[in-house]
Amino acid sequence: MIGVYNRVKSTSDLELKDRLVAINRVTKVTKGGRTFSFAAIVVVGNEDGIVGWGLGKAGEVTTAIAKAVESAKKNLIRIPVHKGTIPHEQLAKFGGAKVLIRPASHGTGVKAGGAMRAVLESVGITDVLAKSKGSSNPHNLVKATIAALGELRSPLTVAQNRGVSVEKVFRG
Repeated sequence: MIGVYNRVKSTSDLELKDRLVAINRVTKVTKGGRTFSFAAIVVVGNEDGIVGWGLGKAGEVTTAIAKAVESAKKNLIRIPVHKGTIPHEQLAKFGGAKVLIRPASHGTGVKAGGAMRAVLESVGITDVLAKSKGSSNPHNLVKATIAALGELRSPLTVAQNRGVSVEKVFRG
């Protein structure tokens, strides 16, 4: 579970970019005919270590997206990004979606698909290897990816917990 220490307190000074991950059209059949509504899942981030996701539901697509963006701005967390990649390998699961993210060397790029790519690019990660196993449901993939990123520990935190220098953490 994502810790309280990763939550972002203030969003007023952040320049957040939003990415639409998926839109789902839902149909309700009534005696008067079919009623359509839309659910949108959006990821927002400043491409510098802060990311959040949101879900919005409404009768129109634009309203659903606007609601999702507002919801995402309330769920921001801080992710440790080290030289354009993540500090260590991480596995996470949400529902039927399993996600594996691994650090990659400079120049690799974001090797991820669909919903995972939107989350990783919104964080500002430029080099990462990612694999999704199990369900390809975009809602669960976004939540599993953010859970994996939220469990990452920065090299400075690991060094402080072990009582050694940051250089020694990377040497092993």
